[in-house]
Amino acid sequence: MKSQEGLTNVDSEKFNTLISNGNVQLIDVRTPKEYREAHIEQAVNVDFFSKDFSEQLGGFNSDEPVYIYCRSGKRSGKSVAQFQKAGFKQIYNLDGGILGWISAELPVVESEE
Repeated sequence: MKSQEGLTNVDSEKFNTLISNGNVQLIDVRTPKEYREAHIEQAVNVDFFSKDFSEQLGGFNSDEPVYIYCRSGKRSGKSVAQFQKAGFKQIYNLDGGILGWISAELPVVESEE
């Protein structure tokens, strides 16, 4: 993936370290169904495919870093331009998405459904 201004692609271990203090803006850009199946604790679901995706980003503080992920890293990579347009300067993308996270045997919250 080519480097974009303000974007840092990080592996699962580094991502886990970055979000470990818990007081971060962690956004899962997958569908609500995917989110319910398994997500990283504290993640907020903002569906990349929703019609109001850009508007929903306005609800976050663009002056603070944002940590994003999807299934494999493709959708979150595509969403970067919209995060930048919304004014985010520090964007951390989970390389390999939640699949990489699970492969690294890091914890997820699974739905009770």
